[in-house]
Amino acid sequence: MARKFIESAGYAVTGLRFAFRSQRNLWIHLTMALFAVFLSFVLGVSAIEACIIALVISSVFILELMNTAMEEVVNMLHITRKMRAMVVKDVSAAAVLVASIAAVIIGGIIFIPKLLALLTVAI
Repeated sequence: MARKFIESAGYAVTGLRFAFRSQRNLWIHLTMALFAVFLSFVLGVSAIEACIIALVISSVFILELMNTAMEEVVNMLHITRKMRAMVVKDVSAAAVLVASIAAVIIGGIIFIPKLLALLTVAI
């Protein structure tokens, strides 16, 4: 049982490595995620806010990884109907875009009041 788990985890790490090597957007998401985590510590977000931030960050990463997988499958199949292939790629990319926009909005809801409070204290 443990051996199968370790083997499966190895495949997952290989997939993650592939995604980071081939997808520039994952690096952008990682940079923004690290910035959000940094802000969380600096601004002292609550446990609930930290959980929300973690959930939003993980959602964006999960959708980006699924988008990468879908793109690879479509590329591999060489579908003759190029329009259908583009729809799959476009819709999966749209899912990442929606999650990213939601992450920015949620981050703004959590961070902006804290940043404004910090600025008013500093002035």
